[in-house]
Amino acid sequence: MLQYLCLSDLTKFSTDGCETFWGYNQPYITCSCDHLTYFAVLMVSADLSPKDAEILFYITYIGCGISLFALVITVGLFITTRKLRGDDSKKIHISLAASLILLNVHFLPSQAAASSSSTELCLYVALLLHYSLLASFTWMALEGFHLYLVLVKVFNIYVRRYLLKLSVVGWGLPAVIVTIMVIIRKDTYGRAFLGFSNANETAICYITDDTAKMVTTLGLFSVVFLFNVIMFGLTIKWYMGGDLNKERRHHEAKQEICTLLTLMVLLGLTWGLIFFSFGHLDTPGLYSFCILNSLQGFSVSIYFVLSWKKSKEAELETGKSSSETRSSNI
Repeated sequence: MLQYLCLSDLTKFSTDGCETFWGYNQPYITCSCDHLTYFAVLMVSADLSPKDAEILFYITYIGCGISLFALVITVGLFITTRKLRGDDSKKIHISLAASLILLNVHFLPSQAAASSSSTELCLYVALLLHYSLLASFTWMALEGFHLYLVLVKVFNIYVRRYLLKLSVVGWGLPAVIVTIMVIIRKDTYGRAFLGFSNANETAICYITDDTAKMVTTLGLFSVVFLFNVIMFGLTIKWYMGGDLNKERRHHEAKQEICTLLTLMVLLGLTWGLIFFSFGHLDTPGLYSFCILNSLQGFSVSIYFVLSWKKSKEAELETGKSSSETRSSNI
């Protein structure tokens, strides 16, 4: 349990979600609070009712737990299947999955780490939590870039050491941002108290400066979001254009719609709901954000498995056609 000073004035404090302790002749009250945190605090802070905070907590932790489990299975499938390891698209998907695994692994215990007495543990969790969040954003952008090359450019897309260059950007850019923040201000990471109006706040191990959090998380995501919206628009245009699309059957059109909806999650477009967490739509926006994005890892896993299954079916059909051709020639 996190213990800290509430207020110097012993007569004015909020006890919602907290137990208060006061020793004889002690000039302050010690509060042991159990407020619950939720996924959206990685980018914004909001004052919510205790009931909403509790619901969002359960949504977040259940969703992140499901996503973490599904992502680990997906990585295991990738490692144990040789054909998947030779596909550039699957490697990019797995890189995004790995960044989301890091994000979930460090987010889930962040509040417990903040309540511990170890400053070093909290610093480690804060650094890795911020890094994994930024890495997730960069790999979402690289997913959009790769999608553009595959669907739109099609020809002349050979890039020497393509995956190596993507990896340098995907894993290196977040490391540069985190390193610069540490160099500029050493105490940027640590126990970050959430909320503003309630004195009895909860804390997680994360960025302690609100401005730095907004610039590095919401700022970077805004650039990624704009880029991926453009890439998604080009993808829709590609699906809608061409004579082949007009001849597709009804159930195939449904499959394409499902694919596009899954791509929205893969590209991180659902994170754009964070822009609705301001103003009058703050609470509904946070609910939508937490539901969809805590389950993003689960959605990425489904997309990975479906694309793998689709490629296997295509290989089987190709092999069957080749066999029929050979038989007819005989």
